Amino acid sequence: MTIAVLALQGAFIEHEKVLDQLGIPYFELRQASDLDRDFDALILPGGESTVQGKLLRELGMYDNLLEKIQNGMPVLATCAGMILLASELEGDSAQHFATIPMCVKRNAYGRQLGSFHTVSKVDGIGEVPMTFIRAPYVDQVSEGVEVLATVDDKIVGVKYHNQLAFAFHPELDDDLRIHQKFIELASA
Repeated sequence: MTIAVLALQGAFIEHEKVLDQLGIPYFELRQASDLDRDFDALILPGGESTVQGKLLRELGMYDNLLEKIQNGMPVLATCAGMILLASELEGDSAQHFATIPMCVKRNAYGRQLGSFHTVSKVDGIGEVPMTFIRAPYVDQVSEGVEVLATVDDKIVGVKYHNQLAFAFHPELDDDLRIHQKFIELASA
């Protein structure tokens, strides 16, 4: 198995460090020609969703990745990655991949000063550390979207088909279980 990590902007290096710890081969997606390589799953990291969405289109990567996701490629999306997958953004007409039928509230916890750390349950995994940095949360989900995690009655983790999306940054904590769960999903 090989995982492609979107490396246009954001916290992609931290995901790569987790994959190194797990012994999982990966490579970075930086330009359209990188999509010619074979890969089995995709990581969409945190960062600036607007910038990532713009670069995906400008670099000619958007359509190819959208098709792969729509055809069932497993995806792990964190923070901005969650925004890229959302079918709707609260108060914003922008859409990116829109492959998970959910409405996401961007920067839901405020600016950088609103960042925080907590521990909460992720279904199928257990209690995990959660680092939120200018994080979104899911305001509502449509039928078929499985809620995996909530914090203070806000949805912060979902699963839809082969897509896992989290509002927090599991790559910033020492707990590897979310990435392990993603590897299991991608291996199935």
